[in-house]
Amino acid sequence: MKSILTRKTIRKYADREVSEELLNRLMTEASRTQTMGNLQLYSVVVTRSSEMKAKLAPAHFNQPMVTQAPVVLTICADFNRTSTWARCRKAEPGYDNFLSFINAATDALLYTQTLCNLMDEEGLGYCYLGTTVYQPQQIIDILELPKLTFPVATLTVGWPDEEPPLSDRLPLESFVHQETYADYLAMDIDKHYEAKEHRPENLEFVRINEKETLAQVFTDIRYTRKDNEAMSEGLINALKRQGFLPWTVRGY
Repeated sequence: MKSILTRKTIRKYADREVSEELLNRLMTEASRTQTMGNLQLYSVVVTRSSEMKAKLAPAHFNQPMVTQAPVVLTICADFNRTSTWARCRKAEPGYDNFLSFINAATDALLYTQTLCNLMDEEGLGYCYLGTTVYQPQQIIDILELPKLTFPVATLTVGWPDEEPPLSDRLPLESFVHQETYADYLAMDIDKHYEAKEHRPENLEFVRINEKETLAQVFTDIRYTRKDNEAMSEGLINALKRQGFLPWTVRGY
């Protein structure tokens, strides 16, 4: 069994098929993960065709692994199936609201993580694409998602064709709080981020981006206020169209 301590993000894949039998087995096993009310509030869209991967790529900023991976999985928060089941059984569903989206998104992400762990054990490589919620309406339109479904995670999947180094992680004491949340002082930040900020690759990251600190790379270049606000507006609009925000959210 592969240890979680050696888990790596894989962006380059060998020219080797991921069989439908293997993938179906892993997706079935992943369905044993915890779920709200035993409802399994998620669906997975499997993309194998080059045509469909090419359509999805712009929604993920044309990252090359989207078209190069043998398989792309889009994991969706899904209250459509449960609502349809309810109506077919003389029950009236009430899941067109934000709480239901949060519950379904949580289910979908728990499923995603379990599936990732299972793929690790099989030796498969994958990359989790956070871009899924940046331009969700494009994905909704391409995959023809009905109301009360929403894409929350994407995995590119294949057999690894690279051996990247382990990425850094903050120490345990930086994110675990005992009994109550202890807010951070400047001295705590210095301690918790010292190793991260002094890794050679992160120092080079700061240099090539012509910034003073690693934090500035994230705030000024990678995840800017302007981009976050623009994508937040797109996310809220998509949630409205999909039926999870039936009322007007202040400011949008």
